[in-house]
Amino acid sequence: MTITDKNCVVGIEYEVKEAGKNEILDTNKGAQPLEFIIGTGQIISGLEKGLVGMQNGESGDILVKAKDAYGEYKSEAIDAVPRDQFEGIDLREGMTLYGQGPNGETIQVTVKSFNDKNVIIDFNHPLAGKDLMFSVKVLSAREATPEEIATGVVGGEEHCHSGSCGCGH
Repeated sequence: MTITDKNCVVGIEYEVKEAGKNEILDTNKGAQPLEFIIGTGQIISGLEKGLVGMQNGESGDILVKAKDAYGEYKSEAIDAVPRDQFEGIDLREGMTLYGQGPNGETIQVTVKSFNDKNVIIDFNHPLAGKDLMFSVKVLSAREATPEEIATGVVGGEEHCHSGSCGCGH
């Protein structure tokens, strides 16, 4: 099946590097496929667009520009926070911390620097401003079921009868 631009359940194996560099930033090779529904925003838009038109079993490289990945780097997303808000944390430059945003969502920040009074934190995603190269292999592609379209969740009661997927069905 050829991947379409919506309501298509896709499973991929991938490896991602910063474009022009050799360090692997993330991969699922040898692990469970990454499964998602095209058109629901479950993966970065540039990767989703690059998969459209590929077929089950096809491999390829997809260059995703920063704006279609984790966005451009925003210097205004850096803030100074009073050091006392980090009491009990062994701060290190470059460390990632997780907190709660104004609407209860989880937010990720990176510690840029700190002194006795302030901690400089960066709210940008660690990959913001970076072009990414994905090497992908399409392991599965099929039409989404009405339940998957309605819920945005891959699977459900019908997808696994043996329990081998880990969902408990």
